[in-house]
Amino acid sequence: MKQTAKQIVRLSMVFAVALIAFATFSVQSASAATKTIKELKIYFVPSKQPDQIVTATKPLKGLLKAQLKKQGYNVKNVDIKVGTSYEAAGEALTSGTADVGFIPGGTYVMYEDGVQVLLTATRAGLNKDFTSAAKWNDGKATEPTKKQAATYRSLFIAGPSAKGQELAKKINAGKKLTWKDLNSAKWGLSSTTSSAGYIYPSLWLNKKYNKTVTDLSNTVQVDSYGSGMARLASGQIDILPVYADARRDFADAWTKDYKQSKSIWAETNVIGVSQPIYNDTISVSKKSKIMTKKFKSALSKSFIKLAKTKEGKKVIAIYSHEGYVKAKSSNYDGERAAQKVLKESTK
Repeated sequence: MKQTAKQIVRLSMVFAVALIAFATFSVQSASAATKTIKELKIYFVPSKQPDQIVTATKPLKGLLKAQLKKQGYNVKNVDIKVGTSYEAAGEALTSGTADVGFIPGGTYVMYEDGVQVLLTATRAGLNKDFTSAAKWNDGKATEPTKKQAATYRSLFIAGPSAKGQELAKKINAGKKLTWKDLNSAKWGLSSTTSSAGYIYPSLWLNKKYNKTVTDLSNTVQVDSYGSGMARLASGQIDILPVYADARRDFADAWTKDYKQSKSIWAETNVIGVSQPIYNDTISVSKKSKIMTKKFKSALSKSFIKLAKTKEGKKVIAIYSHEGYVKAKSSNYDGERAAQKVLKESTK
């Protein structure tokens, strides 16, 4: 009995020491986890109308702060801006005036010396994913599927202008377009770092005609897909390269805002289809003072979790994002190949 009592005393002492150690560890852990960041600066590219992006992403401030707090970071302020161009967002990240950027793969690759990719967006796959342009032109809306996809395509959309209809008629008859056909049309092009609006159209032209968009005789730069669609509807341009589900996004605006008498599916046709393109990125500045290894990990986890919430899904829907997965730099080798073609074409 005496020996048993001694054992009990010893066990009690060990247990007490363990409790003290655990309490000390908990206090230290809580102290270490409480890290304050005064400001987190996020830039978005103007792939939609800037005012729409600002309105849609306003709730992101509170949602992201809440998720980061769970990761042990107390962010006092989240500042959101929409760049005046894709290049403006890339330059802001490179200089460190922006910490985080929602940017396409092309913008990331163009500025990768100063930018690190963290996440790749996923979107609902589409019920059409053809390499043949004519197969997209059944007059029916392109619909989303339940399957998530990390890639998309650039589609070259011919509008209701006489030239646009001429090229579409040829494609839908099973004929191939010549360089002369394409060069006789007026193209609306996005900024030089836009994957769907500039880079992959160049790669497509290079593979098929040994040309790039810089060889086209008639081009105008559009500052957003919205303004590009407006020009396409009015006949100011004949062809507009866009991401594959862009017509879904502008179907209502086509008849309401652009005052077209028929639907976007009836008045536009696909005349060219790019190879698969990896989705947009969430990237961070290499010069940002707050972008430590631990904070980048916390940021990645926060965006992935945020995208799974009802409120978060509403915010990221502005870019047709539905979720995020960890990114690999090598996923964007297609962008690098395309940009190499562009650089060689300007020599």
